[in-house]
Amino acid sequence: MIRVDSVADERLADYRSLTDIALRRRIEPQQGLYMAEGAKVIGRALAAGHRPRSVLVSERWLASIEPLVDQGTPIYVAPPPVLESVTGYDVHRGALAAMHRPDLPTVADVVRDARLVVVLDGIVDHTNVGAAFRSVAGLGADAVLVSPTCADPLYRRAVKVSMGTVFQVPWTRIEPWPAGLDELRQAGFTVAALALADDAVSLGDFAAAGHERVALVMGAEGDGLSRDALAAADHVVTIPMAGSVDSLNVAAASAVAVWALRR
Repeated sequence: MIRVDSVADERLADYRSLTDIALRRRIEPQQGLYMAEGAKVIGRALAAGHRPRSVLVSERWLASIEPLVDQGTPIYVAPPPVLESVTGYDVHRGALAAMHRPDLPTVADVVRDARLVVVLDGIVDHTNVGAAFRSVAGLGADAVLVSPTCADPLYRRAVKVSMGTVFQVPWTRIEPWPAGLDELRQAGFTVAALALADDAVSLGDFAAAGHERVALVMGAEGDGLSRDALAAADHVVTIPMAGSVDSLNVAAASAVAVWALRR
């Protein structure tokens, strides 16, 4: 446990400029780090076998963090104003951990025993990515695959919104895109694209067909799935809507679709 009172302390370099999304996207993958926020999320990351590089915590939250980490991990204790000055925002849950990124598994390893897989394509909002992971974990899908243009599931905001379920749900990147969907098809998955289309079948009808293994592909918040991704799917599926609403937010749609397709 190391008490830190200076914003300029170089030992806190990993925690600077966390609100600068573009900067963190460049730095985190190169350094092999991601940020976990709050005792619950940090605990879930550690339970998943992820290794902390250090922890930054306010005095108030020290008692909830200290039992979670081993004695070889530096715990920097700082006053709340120092935490806020270093990170650039109010750390509401009082603790951040700089975690080493684990190596991602192969697609084959992730889907080997899966029946229902959610594939996220080009979703750039980290909140939506985190919410989708939480839906997968809570409603019974088996894994998540993310396209090369999808936001990072281990970005601080995505981890926080997911309540740490990004650590319990098997996931990896699927490449190339969308040609990588062929690997799922060869593994026995029916590839279903969730989108608005004239020839789309309703989610209820698709669920009633009883496909043995399903890969549900969901697209970006604004434009939805690309033409190439739609062409790579076996079926286009839509959620019937009412009240002159054409579609749901992608995070809400993931919850509805996983619920309908669960077994």
